[in-house]
Amino acid sequence: MAGTNVPFAPPVPAEITGVDTSAGVDARVIVFNCECHTYEQVIALFCQYIPGMNSAKAFELAWKIDHDGEAIVFAGTLAEAEEIAAKLGGGGLRVAVQ
Repeated sequence: MAGTNVPFAPPVPAEITGVDTSAGVDARVIVFNCECHTYEQVIALFCQYIPGMNSAKAFELAWKIDHDGEAIVFAGTLAEAEEIAAKLGGGGLRVAVQ
């Protein structure tokens, strides 16, 4: 992700962002790192298009993507995952549905 003017400290997870695979999840949306977006842009896209997302959780995911190269940002039905991936991709993010 492109740098910002504000230095960020690593986030302290407020909740577990992992996926409970026993919850009937059909698909996951994965976002990959790129150097073309700021944290603010990524957070705004996540909050706009991912149900139940808030800025703190979006920052945690953006930080993980920036440092680990990718993160699962949504898990749900295949139809939901494809719709969210299309919207995030339309915002310029590198996404995949698994």
